Amino acid sequence: MTETEKITINVGAVDLGKIDLLVEQGHYSNRTDFIRSAIRSQLEKHTLEVQQAVVRSSYVVGAFLYNRADLEKYKARNEQVKVSVVGFFNLANDVSPTLAVEVVESIKVYGIFQARDDVKDALAKAGKIK
Repeated sequence: MTETEKITINVGAVDLGKIDLLVEQGHYSNRTDFIRSAIRSQLEKHTLEVQQAVVRSSYVVGAFLYNRADLEKYKARNEQVKVSVVGFFNLANDVSPTLAVEVVESIKVYGIFQARDDVKDALAKAGKIK
């Protein structure tokens, strides 16, 4: 499953002109291609820093999902989960706000956090989204 998020980037006229020139010269297919390439280049440049942070903080890197059955197992054991994800985290549509607040200790996502709006609201009101 590919999830994307739109962002707005303010670029000065001179830089925009340089980007357009590179596109015109065939180095990139369009402005968006240039921006994606620049972002990927910067992420590759900082791979070591990301890996070190992941090791220090026990983050999941990639995509991670909890559904109702997963959270019910933790609830039955009187345990809470601390979620730290670099990438994509999903609380399935079958997770209720009450269950999420009971079982989740905290959630920190560098990337995309997907859940029903009422679940996100309940977690935010409980101070569980960092």
